[in-house]
Amino acid sequence: MVTRETGESRVRRCGGRKDVLHPHPHQRHSPLPKHAFPPLTLLLFTLLSPGECHIREGRGPHMAVHYATTPPPPPPQLDPTHSTDVTALADKTAILNCRVHNVNNKTVSWIRHRDIHLLTVGRYTYTSDQRFRAMHEEDSDDWILKINYVQTRDSGMYECQISTTPPISHFIRLNVVKPHTYILGGPDMHINKGSTINLTCVVEYSPEPPEFIFWNHNNKIISYDSSRGGVTVIIEKGDLTTSSLLIQKARPSDSGRYDCNPSNTAPANVTVHVLNGEHPAAMQHGGQGTYTSSSLRNILSLLALLFLLHTFLQ
Repeated sequence: MVTRETGESRVRRCGGRKDVLHPHPHQRHSPLPKHAFPPLTLLLFTLLSPGECHIREGRGPHMAVHYATTPPPPPPQLDPTHSTDVTALADKTAILNCRVHNVNNKTVSWIRHRDIHLLTVGRYTYTSDQRFRAMHEEDSDDWILKINYVQTRDSGMYECQISTTPPISHFIRLNVVKPHTYILGGPDMHINKGSTINLTCVVEYSPEPPEFIFWNHNNKIISYDSSRGGVTVIIEKGDLTTSSLLIQKARPSDSGRYDCNPSNTAPANVTVHVLNGEHPAAMQHGGQGTYTSSSLRNILSLLALLFLLHTFLQ
């Protein structure tokens, strides 16, 4: 838009249109040109006119130019605090979230780094694997990659990419785990005769706590009310479920293999040795003791040979 002041009025030009703003003060009583707009209509038309305009004020060569432009939108910005690594259970659903502020007219894509495979662009999914799905809601800053029935092979790095120049990327690691059972202190435990056997079985990464956990001793289910007596089991359920088997006044017949059997995952086992005055190292590393003695003799022979060689050189 250009506004120029003539002998009769100040003129504004916006694109190819010419608008008369008002007459010059010295010609205030002169009649307005027929093509002049009423002041209110002109003001509304000016506010609604699109594009970039500029106004010139003053007379002759002394004219000030003012530009009116729309400021650019803020650039996209990733929020890493809401786009963190994910641990998911096998056969369940994994949700990978990428929070991006000020997306504007840019697009957000998900890429699997294992094979550089483009999975999603915006709300569209570009993979034949129907377990993957792009999710996004209007007026939301979250761009979600949803993986149904996730498998351990899906573990790895995933890239959330924004189509700026150059692209903005954020990487999220997916770790897919399966329920796991283990016994603390395994695979072998040595217990002194007369002491208490304390076996603790841990179940982790389970989608829900097991309904029950039972113990076997040498392939036989342990009876807590048997004539043996002194047998107690304590179970604590939660994100980690533990089952502690306590056997008081250990005796040699308590030696053997113990199995922890949760209802919803694979079992774990440990071998218990009840010692009757023996040294546990002798039982665990009997062969190693012979190897250690042989190694000591070899070292002494080598030192003697070095001493003789040193004496000869002197």
